[in-house]
Amino acid sequence: MTSPSPLPLGADWDPLAALRAGDDPPLDVLLSGTVFFDIVFTGLERLPRPGEELWSRGMGSSPGGIANLAVAAARLGLRTGLVAGFGDDAYADWMWDTLGREEGIDLSASRRFPGFHSPLTASVATEGDRAMVTHGHELPEPLTSLVISAPAARAAVVDLAGETTWWADLARRGSRIFADIGFDESGRWDPADLAPLSHCHAFTPNALEAMSYTRTDSPDRAVRALAELVPLAVVTDGASGSYAIDGSTGEEAFCPAVPVNATDTTGAGDVFAAAMVLGTLAAWPLAERLKFAALCSALAVQQFGGSLAAPGWGDIADWWRHLSDASTEGDLRAAYTREPYRFLEGIVPDHPVQGRRRAQGTFALRSDAGEH
Repeated sequence: MTSPSPLPLGADWDPLAALRAGDDPPLDVLLSGTVFFDIVFTGLERLPRPGEELWSRGMGSSPGGIANLAVAAARLGLRTGLVAGFGDDAYADWMWDTLGREEGIDLSASRRFPGFHSPLTASVATEGDRAMVTHGHELPEPLTSLVISAPAARAAVVDLAGETTWWADLARRGSRIFADIGFDESGRWDPADLAPLSHCHAFTPNALEAMSYTRTDSPDRAVRALAELVPLAVVTDGASGSYAIDGSTGEEAFCPAVPVNATDTTGAGDVFAAAMVLGTLAAWPLAERLKFAALCSALAVQQFGGSLAAPGWGDIADWWRHLSDASTEGDLRAAYTREPYRFLEGIVPDHPVQGRRRAQGTFALRSDAGEH
């Protein structure tokens, strides 16, 4: 097991350095959930028909599920702790090594269960969307006691559809709770499901979820309704942008999406959420938080493989320096994109930052992130 480190391994950049003090909790963000072994196929024009076999042009493997959010947070320099149950198979060995050693995520509150195999998801990215097939089993024991005994954190990101009994305890310990929620397959969209938001600092649903729960007909009206429930309400609407209201600062903001050619959208919402946590902990203006989150998501969807597609500070700095390069002078699209992101000049590192590992077709226990 690993212990809390001063900075996620390989990050070599701490965006919160100026705000840190000796009495800070050991973690910036605590997460809990299921880790899947993800296999992602890309480059297909359509899904296969019954009985048909299609060959994909690309394939990658990576830790998935809650690992998408954990890796995204760690790559942004947040001291990240993960509470999860792992099996004892080869998939679990690789994921434990990748998350703990390569990404610097604190797994001290996670547990490995003998005789338990890793959940697995096969994902096919096609036609701007994805389809998935998953297999797995319930953990031999619940994670609640492990979460309660985990190292203290400034923030925690939780799922409204998951276990909520430990939220109040984390909030009492000083953690700001950022909540999300998934699609309601029952179709009821019962507003009572939002009751646990009373313990939360932020809520970040997508537009469909937000409008369905608030019985509104636009993301703008939905975010205003949700702002009555939490200090920070954020509604994401894919390529149409994102909306937010921060009642604690009195700010409102809308941010258009950064236009890119998407390869795989797996984990894009997790990257957005991790960026919002960082921006909130750093006390950035709301508009800058949204722009930063939109940029991180845009960089992620140009890679495939969920968690290992998450950008690091090297990716962010490269994007900004390319956009600011003299060769882009006179380029209207570059100028239009560059202006709203000038705040990055005071945020991105001014020295080279190590590149981050990407998803590959196979996995190995001794992969060096620098070689990829």
